[in-house]
Order: sequence, then structure tokens, then C-alpha cells
Amino acid sequence: MYRFFIEPADIDLSEGQIRIRGEDVNHIRNALRMKKGEQILLSTGQKDDPVEYLCEIDDIRSDEVVAKILDLQKNARELPADLYLFQAIPKGDRFETVIQKCVELGVHEIVPVISARTIVKLDEKRAVKKAERWRGISLAAAKQSKRSFVPDVQCPVTWADAVETASKLDRVLVPYENAKGISHTRSAIGAIQPGESVGIFIGPEGGFEEKEIAQLEALGAESITLGHRILRTDTASIAVLAMLMLHLERDED
Repeated sequence: MYRFFIEPADIDLSEGQIRIRGEDVNHIRNALRMKKGEQILLSTGQKDDPVEYLCEIDDIRSDEVVAKILDLQKNARELPADLYLFQAIPKGDRFETVIQKCVELGVHEIVPVISARTIVKLDEKRAVKKAERWRGISLAAAKQSKRSFVPDVQCPVTWADAVETASKLDRVLVPYENAKGISHTRSAIGAIQPGESVGIFIGPEGGFEEKEIAQLEALGAESITLGHRILRTDTASIAVLAMLMLHLERDED
């Protein structure tokens, strides 16, 4: 079943209908060749509106698709804790893979970070352009994984700004090669409760500097290990999100 995101103004609960407009109309008509009577999932893609609508296509027009609401439910696809990924930007296209996979795994927001050892350097113009592309990848991944909203990908931020943002969260985790054993990792992840906000800091190819780890630990961050193997930066972020998903995911009622 396909997922599409719609504007709140296009939801008419009194009539039990939702209108789909924009690029998705052409996608539904010409690419997917969907027909009247087929079912789709719709949501606004906004964090503060986690309602998912199960709908049936009622009419396909040149400029819009009209769908009949069959059912709706809240927080159908989202984890019960908000996970913020602070990812030092890796080289090449690895960050795009991180965005795609972490959106699939349930990340709440992604913050690209310029740490001391980050190799990638972006001026303001390139940073804005990159962020636009990254958000497009997040949108596509959210559709594919049937997320209730589209996780934001910020423009790259400085290390100081990242630490300041993380200081406002309930918990912070940072994989680090000098961290305690895997039992401590299990304990740190197991302590996370539904409703909490959690920051995950992932270093660049050369890892975090010791002073950066010290800054994070000063604000209460837990240093964790991901095992005896050395993971690439893009693998580490996916590994942590998978661990958190397994801990936080709940069975359907």
C-alpha cells in the first residue's frame, strides 16, 4: 500500500474526504496507474500531527485525486521516543545512505555536524543546496517506510551549536572506542523510556577528539561501545538506530 503526504487544508473530515494535489497526482495517475477503489495511506507529514488515514481512491482527476477516509489512527508508525541523530558529515555520498536508512529506522530529526575532524567543508550556499537534497531523500524514505511524518534534516551546524542543542535533550549517547563494555551499552539503551528525547552523536571518519567527548560527557552524555569491531561512521549511525528501534518498538494493540 502506497503512502502519500498531504496538506492539512486538504483534509475534509466533515465529508470524509482528502484531496491529493501536486506532483503526487501525476505519480498516482501515470507512474503507478492506480485505479478507483485502490487503498492508500495518507498523512500530513508534520511532527505535531501524527495521524495516519487509511483511504480509498474515489476519483482521479487531471489536477487532483479524491480519496475517501476509511479509518484513521494516531502514532501508527512512530517510535515512542524522539531520536535526534547528530552525524558528523562523512565523505562522498555516505551521508545520503545514513539519512535514508535512519529515516526507515525511526529517527526523529537529523543534524549534520561539523566536528573538529570533519573533512567535508561546505560554504553557506552549498550547505543550503545540500540540505534541500537531503530533505528530498528523507521525504522519499518516509514514504517508502510509511512514516507518519517526514523527519527534518537541518543545514550543517557547528560543534558548539550541536552541543547546545543536545544539552536540552533528556539523554545523549555517543559511541566511542574507549567506552565501557557492551553490557554498559545494553544498560544505557535499556534505560531510555517512552516520551524521552535522545541525542545520538556519531563522529567522522577520524572519530571525535577527546575534548569533544569530554564536552559531551560534561552535559551528561553516555559513552557506549558498539562491540569489538571498528565500524565506519555510516555503519555506526545505522547500528545505533537499529538498537534503539529494537528497544523502543512496541507491539500493536
